[in-house]
Amino acid sequence: MKFGTVLVTGGAGFIGGNFVHMLINELGAKVINLDCLTYAGNMVTLEPVAGNPKHIFVKGDIRDRKLVRSLLAESKPEAIVNFAAESHVDRSIDSPGDFIQTNVLGSFELLEAARGHWGDLTGADRDRFRFLHVSTDEVYGSLGGTGLFNESSPYSPNSPYAASKAASDHLVRAYHHTYGLPAIITNCSNNYGPYQYPEKLIPLAIYKALSGKPIPVYGDGGNVRDWLYVKDHCHAIWSVLQKGAPGQTYNVGGNGERTNIQVVRAICKILDELMPDSPNAPHEKLITHVADRPGHDRRYAIDASKIGEQTGWAAKQTFEQGLKNTVIWYIENKKWADTVMAGEYKGERLGLAKGE
Repeated sequence: MKFGTVLVTGGAGFIGGNFVHMLINELGAKVINLDCLTYAGNMVTLEPVAGNPKHIFVKGDIRDRKLVRSLLAESKPEAIVNFAAESHVDRSIDSPGDFIQTNVLGSFELLEAARGHWGDLTGADRDRFRFLHVSTDEVYGSLGGTGLFNESSPYSPNSPYAASKAASDHLVRAYHHTYGLPAIITNCSNNYGPYQYPEKLIPLAIYKALSGKPIPVYGDGGNVRDWLYVKDHCHAIWSVLQKGAPGQTYNVGGNGERTNIQVVRAICKILDELMPDSPNAPHEKLITHVADRPGHDRRYAIDASKIGEQTGWAAKQTFEQGLKNTVIWYIENKKWADTVMAGEYKGERLGLAKGE
């Protein structure tokens, strides 16, 4: 299936920005990029496609149904890919209302705009149209020491972030089953790679280590995540757009289970190898255990067999090589990190709010 024009929401963020780069630079597609440029959405992430006639950036909110409808009417995209979301668990603990507004209400408004647009289409245009909603494995809650999440796993979200994404997933599913909207959901494991805002574990650890500051590790560091290189994830989304079935959910994982402390130690080892003369070496001495996150899920892991069987996608990047590529990228792109960190947030601890 050919998608010549795609409306990407949240395309100035981490995963969305990487997806925009892939669409334009690898696939030659035209992108209408809608982003409201919160702290995690930055125009510097889009510099590689600046001036490219295939990239049209629009600053705006997915809650603005009138704006979205006008963009759909003007650009007539074959697909909408929704990355727009508040996505940091710690921030959801401090400010849950922001997550309800963007992830729940925003998804509703976007779905309504898409439903109206799709209803106006006819023939092959109507048959080809897709709405792809990008979600998270956190909607499933926490696993024990064994087992994997699959597409039939019950939802059991444990943070305001996870609950807001679960709600948006349910809305997308309902719009397919109630109205026939050709919608697809992907639930991914933890992403890492270039352009990730330094508040999540991997970029924050790199940023702190390069600055010679303490690297915070929550609790005992034994929480397990299935790590997925962002470029593999972008290709997975494209595969689902091409070959996935409307009404279906596809789990996307990197087969890269690691504990948080293993990840941070690996980052320190890579930095020691790349920067042996650094005054901060050995970087592992910077690791500092801090109070655990409230309600911290112990383990996530994804069974990605369905997407492999139905689309042929498989993660190509090993965790070791992907992590090294990521560390090198942050070393070589310090200007990007300094620019996006020039705002109010300076890498301090979030998610300890005790309520009013």
